Amino acid sequence: MKQLSLDDSGFVKKPKRTRKQQFLEEMDKVIPWEALLRLIEPHYPKAGNGRPPLPMEAMLRIHFMQQWFNYSDPGMEEALHDIPVLRRCAGLDATVDKIPDESSILHFRHLLERHDLAQTMLATINALLIERGLILNKGDMVDATLVAAPPSTKNREKKRDPEMSSTKKGNQWYFGMKAHIGVDTANGLVHSVIGTAAKVPDVVMTDQLLHGEEETVHGDKGYTTNERNLSARAPKQGPVWCFPYKKPAGGELPEWKQAINRRLSSLRAKVEHPFRVIKRQFGYTKVRYRGLEKNTAQLTMLFALSNLYMVRRQLLASGG
Repeated sequence: MKQLSLDDSGFVKKPKRTRKQQFLEEMDKVIPWEALLRLIEPHYPKAGNGRPPLPMEAMLRIHFMQQWFNYSDPGMEEALHDIPVLRRCAGLDATVDKIPDESSILHFRHLLERHDLAQTMLATINALLIERGLILNKGDMVDATLVAAPPSTKNREKKRDPEMSSTKKGNQWYFGMKAHIGVDTANGLVHSVIGTAAKVPDVVMTDQLLHGEEETVHGDKGYTTNERNLSARAPKQGPVWCFPYKKPAGGELPEWKQAINRRLSSLRAKVEHPFRVIKRQFGYTKVRYRGLEKNTAQLTMLFALSNLYMVRRQLLASGG
């Protein structure tokens, strides 16, 4: 990041090191900036073709802060004007640099979506984590979470998002989409992300979430089929399907099967950690855009950043 000059934060005597500042400093050290910027550079506007482009690294940093703090495009612009620590993270000095407006922030996001760079960044980050031994590719866990979408029809089209749908979970109806993820069993890091309408059953997404090298696959009862469960005959090839026993109609499972299900649930608990990070740490609780493509791109970026967040201590201990 740039050295501070006469920005307003430079006049604060012994400022407190806030949790937000500590978080940004830690993430700045563990994100592979050079590798990610190389992915964007071929697609980024070049100087000499009209208005000079804003610094590419600053725009990427701003995009990441949008994900971490759940800012809209205009909200991000205002935060850059209001909060000095965010400007410092972006490498901007309010006294000499132009602060990107919401249109510039929007165009950068569209550039990432147009070239599917969120998926490429997830793969690049995971390659680093595989190199560090934090992703082992020996086992997989699959799961999905519902993400709410606005059910209101008070908009220009007078209707809800046609790519979203309703589904019932328990006794409650939900409208929105599903985020399906494939997670490595070693540290609970995400390697696959797929967005679908909420009504799509979990079980039909299983194969698309696997990378093909896993020895075991863990999932809840929504992924169990006649061919993929603990009672099924062991396959000649492929992984062991560690899906729990289902309760028989009108009966109860024997105690030994219930004990196995409890054991599987404790092993499968890691798959919930990425959901906790994006929903609690990053504040992502509902879709921001219309359509599955844009929201899936955001989810992919969120899970890529959550991977680094979850193992930041290990990365910092090994030198970033």
